[in-house]
Amino acid sequence: MPLLDWRDARHFDASRNLPCVLCGKPTPMRSHDREPVHKVCAEDWCDQHPTSNRFHN
Repeated sequence: MPLLDWRDARHFDASRNLPCVLCGKPTPMRSHDREPVHKVCAEDWCDQHPTSNRFHN
């Protein structure tokens, strides 16, 4: 699976860190659905769930 491209500023919330929905550690990153999630966590999840579109743009 290719790496996720989250260069769009909407994937970053400079105002606050929230717990990642997958690992629980703080992150300023947001999915396209505004879920707090690290890019690496999302990529790992996508590798484990190849038929899901949860973190894809």
